[in-house]
Amino acid sequence: MALKWQDKDPDDQIDYSVDWQAQLGSNTISSITWKILTNGAFATWTQGTIVDGLQHVSSTNTNTVATIYLGLGTNFSVYNIICRMTASDATVIEQEVRLRVVEKN
Repeated sequence: MALKWQDKDPDDQIDYSVDWQAQLGSNTISSITWKILTNGAFATWTQGTIVDGLQHVSSTNTNTVATIYLGLGTNFSVYNIICRMTASDATVIEQEVRLRVVEKN
């Protein structure tokens, strides 16, 4: 089931996070990969890249939380994003998230 982040204004550059603590147990995050749905398929989304109007500004992670900083976005669009987490024990888990872009004025 996809999570839903709070709506984003196209003019905002803000961060969104996925907390992996419950799934990790005593493990930690080894790596994070972000993907975005474009042209009917999920594609790896790297820092500085704009896909369908939404910008992946940067991303970071702690031992348990992955954070992505997003900019731009097309008004009235819904984006499907995947956070793919690889844990220190080599477990791989993906979490899909939906983000709606709406002008807030």
